[in-house]
Amino acid sequence: MPKISTLALAAVATIATLSGCASTPAAPFDQLKTANLTAYRLQNYEIPAATAAATTPGATGFTIPGLPAEVQSWIQQGAAGLSQLIPPGLLPGGAASVLPAADTTPRFHDFRILSQTQVIDPDLKESLGKLLGDKDSFDNADARCAPNVFYAEMGLSFTSTAGMVPNDLLVSFSCNQVVSRSFAWPHPATGMKADTVKKLSAIVQKIWPQGT
Repeated sequence: MPKISTLALAAVATIATLSGCASTPAAPFDQLKTANLTAYRLQNYEIPAATAAATTPGATGFTIPGLPAEVQSWIQQGAAGLSQLIPPGLLPGGAASVLPAADTTPRFHDFRILSQTQVIDPDLKESLGKLLGDKDSFDNADARCAPNVFYAEMGLSFTSTAGMVPNDLLVSFSCNQVVSRSFAWPHPATGMKADTVKKLSAIVQKIWPQGT
């Protein structure tokens, strides 16, 4: 009888251990509860900027869109012999065009950042870790975007130890998909199930309450 009790207890312990392992989020999401987490609100699509029209090489009276009339006239007159002062690409005889200003817009993996916040609440981070770290949260059947097309509305970046390369991922509610950007995705699928979208939407409401 004592032997049976011992075996029964061992079996229960084994089941509990296996159950505990099954509920552990997949790496790196198993570290999310205690990690430093930054959440980004992202602009999912940008209308391409208009491309400046090129001038006709060597043409008389050529114009460069966006260039001030005074500078335009100066170049047309040969810049008073100071061709070395003319910005590259604006000389007559070449494919002259206005060079766009450098884009200094803050971005997260090519998506414009609308706002960002540190997620401090450990319970909120744990909820995210459990949701994103569970392979059963994902099923490609509901992914809506074509291959190589992705429109992200949210980004997450977290590290468990200072100095480590951050774990970055993008979330697209319009594509119904989550993709990793700096680590190997741990699940077979990236498309979010309907229940996953519902749970993640509730978490988003807590990260960015209405009106913020």
